[in-house]
Amino acid sequence: MPEKLTPTPRILMGPGPSDVHPEVLKAMSSPLMGHLDPEFVQLMDTVKAMVQDTFLTKNPLTFVVSGPGSAGMETCLVNLLEPGDDCIICINGVFGGRMADIAGRCGAKVHKVNTEWGKVTEPSQLKKALDECPHPKLVALVHAETSTGALQPMEEISEMVHDAGALLMVDGVTSYCGVPLKVDEWNIDAVYSGSQKCLSAPPGLSPVSFSAKAVKALENRKSKVQSWFLDLSLVKNYWSGAKRAYHHTAPVSAIFALYESLRLVLDEGLEKRWARHHEVHQYLASQLEPMGFRFLVEEKYRLPNLNTMFLPGGYDEAKIRNALLNQYNIEVGGGLGDFAGKLWRIGIMGESCTHNHVNMLAGALKELMK
Repeated sequence: MPEKLTPTPRILMGPGPSDVHPEVLKAMSSPLMGHLDPEFVQLMDTVKAMVQDTFLTKNPLTFVVSGPGSAGMETCLVNLLEPGDDCIICINGVFGGRMADIAGRCGAKVHKVNTEWGKVTEPSQLKKALDECPHPKLVALVHAETSTGALQPMEEISEMVHDAGALLMVDGVTSYCGVPLKVDEWNIDAVYSGSQKCLSAPPGLSPVSFSAKAVKALENRKSKVQSWFLDLSLVKNYWSGAKRAYHHTAPVSAIFALYESLRLVLDEGLEKRWARHHEVHQYLASQLEPMGFRFLVEEKYRLPNLNTMFLPGGYDEAKIRNALLNQYNIEVGGGLGDFAGKLWRIGIMGESCTHNHVNMLAGALKELMK
């Protein structure tokens, strides 16, 4: 007979998931109801409105994909790209590379803008790509690269993309609700995120939003979307209020949790939440830099909620990281790709973004690094 499930309580300071508010966990444990129950349908409408508010958009086609952030990424690409379409993908870490992979699977002609990991894509790099591919259907890039902690400036890039007549697609998985992400003001045509980062909900859902221009591209497709489950022409009708049409069985408990996490974000206020992440990031730097930790990313491009840091010389990053987990129940993330075994990814996201989290981490490190 299997033992009763008793997961060890952790202090989550890795690249995600982040700690979850007790009220969110409580919401997730609410009694189930049918996914077409009128009460649940009304809740979906409220969740949609809250996602619009937190994305700072009025896009009607804004909803939540029943899948993690990677499903949101794939939703954007498979709906907006067809075989033979030209697209430009900016790559400065793992997730730009993943977008290029999916775009290639769509049959698109992928033009890559490669940037050294830890840096951001410069407008001059995009200009060169647009000189070589002047009429792409879509340009995609990562706003907050989780593998490196680099935060991409968006406004000049957005202007260049739209001057070229292209759609702008943005990965907002680690920036959503942690730093400014202004979908309408920055003229973003397709954006996706995840529930488990700065939103501090359980993993498994992906808020997305599409501009009118993106919807028009979808309506003008010459071929069917290659994925049935992620086909916006079908799934959008499931989030269309009173005219809702059955598409799939929504993850009811996860939507309950998402509702409560969005409510908490809006109760705090987006600008106050952005300021909190920035202030705790500065406090983290003040505690770890004197210990010999150093940042990968140049200060003006640092993502405050995901800190990529090299350990002081002579320390085995995996050994210290495992000791943090096993002795202090504190999770931090190791490096990915080029930085595997070389640095940490320290998350201070959502409910994990507090002075006390930083104090717990710094105190444990002082003991372990004596």
